[in-house]
Amino acid sequence: MGEPSANTPPSVTPPEDRLDSWKEIATYLNRDVTTVQRWEKREGMPVHRHLHDRMGSVHASRTELDAWTRSRNLPPAQEIANNTPASFPSALPGASSSATQQPLASPELSESRTNAKWKRLIPLTAVVTALAIGTILWLQKKEYFWRNPIADARFQPVTDFDGTAQAAAVSRDGHFVAFLSDRDGRMDVWVTQVGSGQFHNLTRGSAPELVNPSVRTLGFSPDASLVIFWIRNQNGSSGNGGDISVWAVPTLGGQPTPYLEGVAEFDWSHDGSRLTYHTPGPGDPLFVSDGGKRSDGQPIFTAPAGLHSHFPLWAPDAAFIYFVLGTLPDKLDIWRIPPTGGTPERITSHFGRVTHPVFLDRRTLAYLASDPDGSGPWLYSEDVERRIPHKLSAGPGRYTSLAATADGRRLVATIASPKKTLWRLRIADSPVEVSAVNQISLTSTTGFSPRLGPDYLVYISATGTSESIWKLVNGTGTQLWSAPGARVFGGPAISPDGQRIAFSVRQNGQALLYVIQADGSKARIVADSLDLQGAPAWTSDGQSITSAAVDHGVPHLYRIPLDGRSPATLVQEYSVDPVWAPDGQFVVYSGPDIGTTFPLKSVTASGAARPLPTLTLTRGARHLAILPGGRSLVLLRGEIQHKNLWRIDLETGAESQLTNLPAGFDIRDFDISPDGRDVVLERTEEHSDIVQLDLP
Repeated sequence: MGEPSANTPPSVTPPEDRLDSWKEIATYLNRDVTTVQRWEKREGMPVHRHLHDRMGSVHASRTELDAWTRSRNLPPAQEIANNTPASFPSALPGASSSATQQPLASPELSESRTNAKWKRLIPLTAVVTALAIGTILWLQKKEYFWRNPIADARFQPVTDFDGTAQAAAVSRDGHFVAFLSDRDGRMDVWVTQVGSGQFHNLTRGSAPELVNPSVRTLGFSPDASLVIFWIRNQNGSSGNGGDISVWAVPTLGGQPTPYLEGVAEFDWSHDGSRLTYHTPGPGDPLFVSDGGKRSDGQPIFTAPAGLHSHFPLWAPDAAFIYFVLGTLPDKLDIWRIPPTGGTPERITSHFGRVTHPVFLDRRTLAYLASDPDGSGPWLYSEDVERRIPHKLSAGPGRYTSLAATADGRRLVATIASPKKTLWRLRIADSPVEVSAVNQISLTSTTGFSPRLGPDYLVYISATGTSESIWKLVNGTGTQLWSAPGARVFGGPAISPDGQRIAFSVRQNGQALLYVIQADGSKARIVADSLDLQGAPAWTSDGQSITSAAVDHGVPHLYRIPLDGRSPATLVQEYSVDPVWAPDGQFVVYSGPDIGTTFPLKSVTASGAARPLPTLTLTRGARHLAILPGGRSLVLLRGEIQHKNLWRIDLETGAESQLTNLPAGFDIRDFDISPDGRDVVLERTEEHSDIVQLDLP
């Protein structure tokens, strides 16, 4: 069933009247894709979507677009006034001196003229009044009188620690703020009473794993007597989310205990009588229950295959439950559904990194979202009925969490300033300690997603809203490729002979697969019609590139020939981030996230399933490397935030740890040389603090 865009009723469109993509819609209206997407978001242009289709697929009706275009071109009131007959004003008393030179009309004729004047004036007045009312209603609908809800807010810091403070939560009455911090060396749950300046560690190292940026990990009970937190058991590897639960600890201190076992996220209704929550199973099944116990009934919603449903939130009047739906981490939007179930309704149209919705009042929703160019996330707000997004903030730091009191008058947020650096190490026979890791000096501002070529290093650097491909040779950096507003995703891939580099970018709302020479020359686009996802990988013969592309909402691996032939499906099931064996006999790839983990799978070059040791990894880093001979797989294993390098024997399943890095050394990506000895790491350091916003 089609799901229309905001304020657009569903319709049945004849095939000959239907436009099936943004490109067709833009061509029909003689505009570019960016313009028509802006019209749909800001001016209510009728565009329809499919809930069970891929999140970016759209269609529109020529008839509806024609009607909408005509409605935008109504003449203004002044133009209507200018069309009034010229004789009308001259009939008014004293309109011109020449009128006094005419013979005086009889009383009957004067009365007749007066009646004629009023007959003309009354319809004109009605038209002008209707236009004025219509203009006011239109301006209200388009939020011409919109006012920034945080314009007069008072900002003040809650924390100013060395290190990290994140995932802030505030009690319903606004008296307490809880957050995660590594102030004492490892990540713990902390709490402070607002204005006291005193901070208390509630878990003191007793919680196994607390960090998960994809969900709301902290909250309070309705009466603020408990701080409630998400945990993941480190020995959990079931792959079905059974290692995840919600625990609680007294706000004033005490022993942590289970609160909702087998639950990933929850929210209490405003009166504290009803609970909504989702479990970490496939599709994040969403439930509603009365009281504090888990429901024995069926879920009111389960996300389609390959999608996630996070951040459940009761509306102030309990008429709807709002949630974030889409593909992690950056193809998400806010939806809502009645607590009795039904068809979800889309509220936002960012199709980006959207998290942490909260209500400021019964209609104003605040949340975090990235911009179309990938920058952010920033603080946004939207009237849930008018559905026009407004960016409330921008700056050097990005927002990573948001929470609000019951009345929406106090907000707490996490503002982070990430730093990405590249490091080099040489693998020894025993796990490498951090003392053996050396930072790589770069001439660019940042460096991430490193890939090792023959005698050179390729990586991505970011400047403003654009990202570029760089090459480092003997300590000298050179920019190979850049484009305004381009964002590289998944990381670059170097061809087996080291002569070419492939990479995927999002540019002007489109996903493009590029290939360039290793010196940056001969850049060309080899795929522009696929909704690419994840990292590309070269086949061993260098004649094609394998990459995931979304089809009907689910990513599949495609083989993309470089000679211009059409892409062909390689894997039918959910599959992303491939890596080929050096001899080209098989490819290993990542399966779908379930809870916080995902499986590794493998197929042969012909697409047939290939046996693989059971391997379930934790979300946060999907890059893999297969060593020469195809027997050993190198990967990142550990917590969501902190991982180490491991080597897996693909025939026996034997495992060996390659690095032993401290908790503060967080790896997001890596690459390894063909001989398996030299490794380059991407390290992310994120300084973040909690701020408090008090609204007037």
